[in-house]
Amino acid sequence: MSAAGTLALAAVESLGAAALNWPFVGEAADWEFVFRNADYLGVGALLTIGLTFASILLGFLVGFPAGAVEVYGDGYLERAVNAAGIVLRGTPIVVILIVMYFVVGVPQINLGVASISSAVTAGILGLGLRSAAYQSQIFRAALSSVDAGQLEAGRSIGLSRFEAVRYVVVPQALRRSIPGFQNEFTIVLKDTSIVFAIGLAELLTRGYDLFSEQTTAVLEVILFISAIYFVLTFTTNRALDYLGTRYAIPEGESA
Repeated sequence: MSAAGTLALAAVESLGAAALNWPFVGEAADWEFVFRNADYLGVGALLTIGLTFASILLGFLVGFPAGAVEVYGDGYLERAVNAAGIVLRGTPIVVILIVMYFVVGVPQINLGVASISSAVTAGILGLGLRSAAYQSQIFRAALSSVDAGQLEAGRSIGLSRFEAVRYVVVPQALRRSIPGFQNEFTIVLKDTSIVFAIGLAELLTRGYDLFSEQTTAVLEVILFISAIYFVLTFTTNRALDYLGTRYAIPEGESA
């Protein structure tokens, strides 16, 4: 059984025991153990955050052009992009990560003042490319939702096809893509827990390490980790909600 599965099973068992033997959620000594190791979990949370943002950024940089190619492209490039998306969306993320790390053998990246390990690089590439496959569909739908007449109107005032897409269609499509992008961000945040397969000690893996050290604290560890995930998800969702409201297209301004 995987680390996540073992941790979840132990949490259920601990929850039942806590309900019978203790009027509150968890034991005081176990909570003390968790808070004493909060810095250890905090490092895992920072890795989770870093992986999430780097993967989302990579997914955007690859996914947006891919979505545009699927809408406006043709020929071999359009078919290649479509085929790559189907493969990435149809392959389990753990398989993609293992291929990136053990088969492709992504090298360590030296930035001068610091370096990014091969495992972190493989994690970002795996999560990022998988996200790109889904983001391409978000942006494809958003681009397609803009009325074709607006593209023609841009061409009629002297813009090239590329300029009409860039200045007329893309700003509206980006606004309309925020709800779908919000869901994708949450999915990538949760998918970071899979990087334990290539040896990265992110938040959930570090929680399992603590549970292995003190088996009676599994419920408290699970609750603490869940609170961190909730704060991260809630914060980013509210921020994207604000952006969606702030940059929403007023009714009647576009078809």
